[in-house]
Amino acid sequence: MAISRMTQKMMSDRALLGMQAGLDRLSKVQEQLTTGRVINRPSDDPTATTSAMRIRGSVAAQKQYARNANDALAWLNQTDATLASMTDQVRRAKDIALQGANDGAMGPEAREALATEVDQIRKGLIATANGTYLGRPLFGGVTGGSAAYAADGTWIGVPAAAGQGVTRTVGEGVQIRVDVEGPTALGPDGDSLFDHLDALATALRSGSSAGMATAIGKLGSDSARITDVQSSVGARTNRVEQAQTAAGDAQLSLTNSLSEIENADIAKATVDLQLQEVAYQAALSATARVMQPSLLDFLR
Repeated sequence: MAISRMTQKMMSDRALLGMQAGLDRLSKVQEQLTTGRVINRPSDDPTATTSAMRIRGSVAAQKQYARNANDALAWLNQTDATLASMTDQVRRAKDIALQGANDGAMGPEAREALATEVDQIRKGLIATANGTYLGRPLFGGVTGGSAAYAADGTWIGVPAAAGQGVTRTVGEGVQIRVDVEGPTALGPDGDSLFDHLDALATALRSGSSAGMATAIGKLGSDSARITDVQSSVGARTNRVEQAQTAAGDAQLSLTNSLSEIENADIAKATVDLQLQEVAYQAALSATARVMQPSLLDFLR
């Protein structure tokens, strides 16, 4: 039977290795308390690190969805306010048409004054229709220009392909269109709101009752079309708000999951620190008593 000889050096090396391992455990717990995290490097827990990286990717995606939703809301709110302003101006133009149709009270000078106001309303509506958001025309479609309408009321935007347009991704596979093309809200060239206002001004100056009656009907249709578009914008706004809320909820849930994986249990880490300190101090004390060198060790 072979007998292994345990030398003083072997005992010293093993004692040092044991104390170093205890010091490593103590250092690890101290690091967790200092950083507040269980995972400070991938080697601490490769499996949990992989899960944490995936969750962080999902959190980043939800943050981007929330930013997209904020941008979409700003665009839609700007469009809604613009359409509301247009509705008020069209209503005023219709009132002027009704007033001008009153043959008994309107003379040429009065009708000229009304026609001049209609001209100003038309110019104001063209300026309103050229409203922008972050430098992009609200009603220009996918145009790269800075205006949706020319000075004469002709639409100079670029129509989007079917099912496309200016969109924002507000969720996984969820895209919402935020723009409104000019002809959709104001009618096509040749039969647009601006054409109807021009015809109304002409009818007022000529005193044509038939022309004013036609203009009243056209403006009523224009007002209804703008209202329908505004309702569509409102529905899209509701969808974006719901997506924004969903992104916020998902972000909170994912952050909580990430915290459970990465964050340290402070109470448990504190207890572990005390235990490791006691164990390390005990190891130092025991090793100091057992591993006392003899005169022979010095002579070696």
